[in-house]
Amino acid sequence: MPHPTGSMKAVEASSFSIDSLAVVERPIPAPKRGEILIRVKAVTLNYRDLAVLSGSYMPTLPMPYVPCSDCCGEVLALGEDVTAFKEGDRVVPCYIQGWRDGRVTQQQRTKQTLGGPLPGVLREYVAIPADEAIHAPAGLSDAEAATLPIAGLTAWTCLEQGGLKCGDRVLVQGTGGVALFALQLAKAAGAEVVALTSTAEKADLLRKLGADHVVNYRETSEWGAAVKAATGGHGADIVVETTGSTLDQSFAAVAFGGFIGVIGFVGGNTVPLNVLQLIGPNVRMEGVVVGSQAGLRNLARAMELHKIKPVLDKTFPIEEAANAFRHMKQAGHIGKIVVTP
Repeated sequence: MPHPTGSMKAVEASSFSIDSLAVVERPIPAPKRGEILIRVKAVTLNYRDLAVLSGSYMPTLPMPYVPCSDCCGEVLALGEDVTAFKEGDRVVPCYIQGWRDGRVTQQQRTKQTLGGPLPGVLREYVAIPADEAIHAPAGLSDAEAATLPIAGLTAWTCLEQGGLKCGDRVLVQGTGGVALFALQLAKAAGAEVVALTSTAEKADLLRKLGADHVVNYRETSEWGAAVKAATGGHGADIVVETTGSTLDQSFAAVAFGGFIGVIGFVGGNTVPLNVLQLIGPNVRMEGVVVGSQAGLRNLARAMELHKIKPVLDKTFPIEEAANAFRHMKQAGHIGKIVVTP
């Protein structure tokens, strides 16, 4: 089947601001040898996308650029020598292109990520190498599958790096995409989960998803002690640190010999550190860099096996992509924000 020709809608930023986002017409790409042409069905936003758009994350990124890294779509056409997919397959591209397994390289981490510096997926069609995508899990909708490449995989990798095992205590922070995935995946593995939140509404959702204990961090600013108390004085064996600015409380919450996976910086990227909190209780702290293609495949299989459904927030049409980013900036969302081209 010949690939579609003509023009497509794409969202481009002409400067580092949400207000600069505009829907433009661009040629539909033709799949080259080894590539697949994907009709994008759903895109999900990550905090990284907002950070890039603000200019704080990649300040030298050339303009204009197409934002966003996470999507799910349908294969419409195949380039030469593609055998892994067929037309009509539902696929999910990998965020870090080229990272198949093992440890990530500096080149892959800094130069081979979708949504900057590589072109993003906030458009109707995208052509990518066939070996840089996986089949979408059959049990997930397009929007649900589009949550996997960063949010889902980051949570999966963090729990894996922390050595998650049945019976562990896991601490998650808030109701963002990574935190909710970590909660759902940890419960599927038989862990006890403590969740932090700021409202009764969010607390109810966290309990429905399986949280064993919920701590309101607005009411309890010294929540590290509350986490210790909720776990019988033991503390969290694994802390999924998505805030950044609350590391002091994460150290107060972590168990002796525990693990803190530093994932995000939604609360800020500078924080004082008491090294005695690291050395004394023999804590291991690592930065978490999303994950490899092998990890994404394992995550997709786990989602199917355990019938885990990602939590979705509001959906915006591509013409309202700027409003989707504004919605994320307001930080009131629960789960993943979706844009449909």
